[in-house]
Amino acid sequence: MEQVMASIPGFENAEMGISKNNSAEVEQLKCHVDEIFQKVDELEQKVNEVEQFYLSTSKKQQSSSKGSSFGKERDKERHVPSIKKQHQDASRREAAGAKRMQELMRQFGTILRQITQHKWAWPFMQPVDVKGLGLHDYYEVIEKPMDFSTIKNQMEAKDGTGYKNVRHICADVRLVFNNAMKYNDEGSDVHLMAKTLLEKFEEKWQLFLPKVTEEEKRRDEEEAEAQLDMQLVREAAHAKMVRDLSNELYEADMHLEQLRETVVQKCRKMSTEEKRNLGTAIARLSMEDLNKALEIIAQSNPAFQAMAEEVEIDIDAQSESTLWRLKFFVKDALESRGKSAMSTGGNNYNNNNNNKRKKEICDAIAKMAKKKSKKSSS
Repeated sequence: MEQVMASIPGFENAEMGISKNNSAEVEQLKCHVDEIFQKVDELEQKVNEVEQFYLSTSKKQQSSSKGSSFGKERDKERHVPSIKKQHQDASRREAAGAKRMQELMRQFGTILRQITQHKWAWPFMQPVDVKGLGLHDYYEVIEKPMDFSTIKNQMEAKDGTGYKNVRHICADVRLVFNNAMKYNDEGSDVHLMAKTLLEKFEEKWQLFLPKVTEEEKRRDEEEAEAQLDMQLVREAAHAKMVRDLSNELYEADMHLEQLRETVVQKCRKMSTEEKRNLGTAIARLSMEDLNKALEIIAQSNPAFQAMAEEVEIDIDAQSESTLWRLKFFVKDALESRGKSAMSTGGNNYNNNNNNKRKKEICDAIAKMAKKKSKKSSS
């Protein structure tokens, strides 16, 4: 890279061209640039956040099952609630669901009374007296002991440690009888008593199950509705973020444009030697960068046709702002080209057609410079 830049006088350090006497002004401009860069970093983080949100949302929509057209239309018409209302609704929904579940557990208590009042229920009413009965291997066989007094205490618990779902009670009732059948031999009285009561319990549970299923379905629907509301809230928040980001990006772009204009206006007048060096540097650009340089010229000169078959460039005829824009661009382009050349081992940048057009443009620059030289010498 150093060799490329050193071969072009005046391009080993393409300074801004602002007078050294205006050091305070230069520092002020640098501060503005730092502020803009900081703002851009913040905006980039927000853009990444929005991008990740919509990517995750898209994946969820693709993985979810397709709803009916009615459901989709209904979703579109849903009112987007506020975050505060979301929390209020969630609290009310949770309280109502807990109350309904308490009622189901109360009704389930009727089944438990019927089972525990059976004449064969007495062995299962209290915890097994393992020590008193000398059942030394009981805890090796039974992982989780259970009895009806423990179930009753947990159903009546007021400290928040009690059952939250009627299915949990059902599971413990089954555990009582399954433990008994597991520890006692199949032909024993306790095994037969446990098996008989379990069968009676399952019959009653099957009659009670539709109520439980209906409540679970209602809870699932409410939860799905709550999740949809929350998703709509998130989407609304991110949509607002996108609008704000768009405005902030536009403002940042305007500030950059204003700063560029300020920098260019503050630049000193470019010398004849610097213009000649600029022309030499342009000739070293890749075809892609050369076309970009022509576009810079066209921005301040609408009559200039950057993509014409024959392009004639008069460096001396360009405005100071255009010259400095070109110098900044060429410096960056050559630096990037040098780094790329070192990383790729100096591969060829252009095909034959691009090289031909590049040669024509460079010849036009040289031709115009030669004409100017002759006029100044005469």
